Amino acid sequence: MSNVLTMILAGGEGSRLKPLTAVRTKPAVPFGGNYRIIDFVLSNFVNSGLLKIFVLTQFKSHSLMQHLREGWRMPSGIAKQFIDPVPAQMRTGKKWYAGTADAIYQNMNLIEDEDPDQICIFGADHIYRMDIRQMMRFHLKRKAVLTVAAIPVPVMDAGKFGIIEVDEEWRMTGFVEKPKKAPRTIPGNPDYVLASMGNYIFERKQLVEQLRKDSRNKKSAHDFGQNILPEMYSGGEVYVYDFSRNYIPGVKEMEKGYWKDVGTLDTYWETNMDLVGIDPQFNLYNRNWPVLTYNPPLPPSKFVHFSEHRTGHAINSMIGTGTIISGSHVENSVVGYSARIHSYAHVDQSVIMSYVEIGRGAKVRKAIIDKHVNIAPGAEIGYDLKKDRKKFKVTESGIVVIPKGAKVV
Repeated sequence: MSNVLTMILAGGEGSRLKPLTAVRTKPAVPFGGNYRIIDFVLSNFVNSGLLKIFVLTQFKSHSLMQHLREGWRMPSGIAKQFIDPVPAQMRTGKKWYAGTADAIYQNMNLIEDEDPDQICIFGADHIYRMDIRQMMRFHLKRKAVLTVAAIPVPVMDAGKFGIIEVDEEWRMTGFVEKPKKAPRTIPGNPDYVLASMGNYIFERKQLVEQLRKDSRNKKSAHDFGQNILPEMYSGGEVYVYDFSRNYIPGVKEMEKGYWKDVGTLDTYWETNMDLVGIDPQFNLYNRNWPVLTYNPPLPPSKFVHFSEHRTGHAINSMIGTGTIISGSHVENSVVGYSARIHSYAHVDQSVIMSYVEIGRGAKVRKAIIDKHVNIAPGAEIGYDLKKDRKKFKVTESGIVVIPKGAKVV
């Protein structure tokens, strides 16, 4: 697999995640205390030993570029191993990427320079573990020109995804984007359909031919799901890889097939909450398949004060390095690094990012608090949603979202 090139699509605007994406691209949004969303796809490729990676960026990319520079720089002197960010260069004209396929087409020079046999094109905004080598073996065994990764989902959820139809050989026979009618189910499994994960392995020759053809079509949206897949699967050489069969060492049964698209604020909050249980749905502590990232040089987290009414402690929670829980109570929450939660404060079912300060006696419930937020002593968030809506974003399920740098009085 030494002649495999990977191109990560990391330019997403992430408009449904605002205000978290008001200052950064979606793949750069902090997640799980110490991480960024992009760390998960990059860790999958590094753990799989596929180390020729271009990361294509576009919108508000500074935070992402800084993270890649600090945490994902390959050692110098290692030939043909790299993780390189590539900003939009407008090589085909003065325009942004028109779609996912156009993003690859505008960077065709990278493919020509590397001269790969296969090209992996993956998204950068999903939370999952995957051994890419197993998908590659599936692709090569079937002599496919394109292999699409998909995950089984209940028929009732089909309208949320791009749904792939397959025959008994797992050859792709149809694709419908967010169908309104019940699509064809998985052969032998009438309760489930296949949702596209937006992850592809192409043979280089067929990809280049299809992208050039698509670039000449003025009616095309230049998108893999809408345009490239429907053009290619009719030839009979497009196959679908069942992600639920991907094996990762150390993964428990309940975690197999875990994949989340954190495309909305509610899903983002729910996915963070999946991390904190006694038996988490997604276990970040799996040493056999670590999630890699940049960790700043900080001391361990600290818990201070111990008395009947004033004890610093956290229950069913993840606490980042450098954070001080000072005489306060944190439960069912994810807290980033270098946060300060002062005496008598109470944090419940919340995502607290790095460098947040929560004042003495403040109460935070079911909230997402972005970086560098200062919450004044005695303030309350998540207890009076009508009041919260006057100042901040509140989601459909009642999650209060405080933007980066805000001061809550």
